[in-house]
Amino acid sequence: MSILSSYKTALVFAPHTDDGEFGCGGTINRMVEMGVDVHYAAFSACRQSVLAEFPPDILVTEVKAATKQLGIEEGNVVLFDFEVRKFNYQRQAILDNVLELKNKLQPDLVFVPCLHDIHQDHSTLSNEVVRAFKFSSIFCYELPWNNFNFTTDCFIELEPQHLDAKIRALAEYRSQMHRPYANEEFVRSQALMRGIQSSLRFAEAFEIKRLII
Repeated sequence: MSILSSYKTALVFAPHTDDGEFGCGGTINRMVEMGVDVHYAAFSACRQSVLAEFPPDILVTEVKAATKQLGIEEGNVVLFDFEVRKFNYQRQAILDNVLELKNKLQPDLVFVPCLHDIHQDHSTLSNEVVRAFKFSSIFCYELPWNNFNFTTDCFIELEPQHLDAKIRALAEYRSQMHRPYANEEFVRSQALMRGIQSSLRFAEAFEIKRLII
């Protein structure tokens, strides 16, 4: 029996829309399939960095479509509007929102970017989440283009349908297709690599910051 089945409520923290899908989209879909109550909180729709050919709020539309592809209920998606690349100036406000979600949802499993992530927004959010959830299980997901160091403490097996759901979710982010990592080949190869490392077909890897069973 998977350890995931011991958790009732999971909360995925995404600094920016699409981070959660890249980091643990397959795991999200697997948890939904298992009956875990999965919630998703994105802290910025990056209006300031959206390409000129798209409306500034395009990522709001895209994250709703993407999380739907993963099976997350619409009411379980929370969007904040912090300015991209300036999270460190709004640390207390971010912590206040994190604590509000903690008190409302009381999740027993939390996902955040790796604490070694070099993006300033990712680092700020992850540290505030760990501060707030120090008595919960915390799994840190990888975003390889931002990780100089990443310890593969845990591998979560993905069936082909979970990986396919992740691919469909990321395909909803049409405004982000110019990113070098935003392509199906990369996503599938990463899942294959983590699968080979763990003697599985496909997997997502995580650093475990806290594990409470």
